Amino acid sequence: MDEQRIVQVRLENISRSFVSRKTIFEAVNHVSIDVYKNEFLVLLGPGQCGKTVLLNMVSGLETPTEGKVEFVDSDKTDLGFVFQKTAVFPWKTVMENVEMPLELKGVPKKERRERAQYLIDLVGLHGFENALPKQLSGGMKQRVGIARAYCNNPQVLLMDEPFGALDAQTRYQMEEEILRIWEQEKRTVIFVTNNIEEAVYLADRIILLSACPATVKEVYEIALPRPRDYVDTEFLKIREAIEANTDLAL
Repeated sequence: MDEQRIVQVRLENISRSFVSRKTIFEAVNHVSIDVYKNEFLVLLGPGQCGKTVLLNMVSGLETPTEGKVEFVDSDKTDLGFVFQKTAVFPWKTVMENVEMPLELKGVPKKERRERAQYLIDLVGLHGFENALPKQLSGGMKQRVGIARAYCNNPQVLLMDEPFGALDAQTRYQMEEEILRIWEQEKRTVIFVTNNIEEAVYLADRIILLSACPATVKEVYEIALPRPRDYVDTEFLKIREAIEANTDLAL
């Protein structure tokens, strides 16, 4: 990262446990992470390791059993969330889906439509403003979700395996798109994935998590210039180093 690092979100020794059938299940165990302003941070770990629980604690959807989440250089209300499943409203058009956060805030129609239109254009959906979700592909629906998450002008964007359900070609396209949007809009992104290549392609830093309960296993600084090449020698070296340190499958 070129700019001086400013801590925006601090996860301080957070843990999360659940009680199930009189048994305590530990999902996250004493995780501490500083998230820097405008960085693209990737949380990488195997399936069911606690990544989503960790993200939910950042968002406030879940409360840590121990420790705390602190917003140092922003407010907790300045969050956007893109979910793994395409969480669009099937009865609403693309425009209506994207503008919804501002509509709920009572923003006048003209103002919210201008903001929504800018984001629809930004995510490459110009011309689909009046389309319903059933008329869109999976990748297009995720673009709607990304545009809606940005519509409220969040300072921190949380993304929970947003491309996991897409086919390989669409996934590569969406990775390129999210970087293009991030570089233009410059927000702090916390991105969850279990895909090593995706992590190396996207991240400024990768936080490698252990199997459940999630702990911080390793931190990787990814200094490769963008756009990145999946078959570049340095890219492959980083990918192989991470692969050797985890049981994640490519």
